[in-house]
Amino acid sequence: MRYLKFILSMIVILFVIIIIIENNGAFSTKVQFGLDMLMIHYKTPEISIYSIVAVAFLSGVLITGIYGMVELFQFKKQIKNLYKVLRDKDKELNSLRNLPITSDNVVSGNIDSIIK
Repeated sequence: MRYLKFILSMIVILFVIIIIIENNGAFSTKVQFGLDMLMIHYKTPEISIYSIVAVAFLSGVLITGIYGMVELFQFKKQIKNLYKVLRDKDKELNSLRNLPITSDNVVSGNIDSIIK
């Protein structure tokens, strides 16, 4: 599985590199964003599309990483709780195994006469 992930990631990286090389002119284009609302008039400096794509990609990596870390900590907490429950159940099982055997409730005699 590890090798499959590595091969798949290499194919994706190669695909991205090919797209960047083939569209170098388009990605080098500079754009300018503006905001015109009521009293607010704002325009950004010219930014290349390469920068926009890089910021969007890194933002996605950061958000996904944070989400993954939060999920990892939740799973670790759940595993810790499950180990605690397992220890408690093992203690209970061992205490039940060590109970003395009593003969007070044992019926002696022929089983056929008891069933009839």
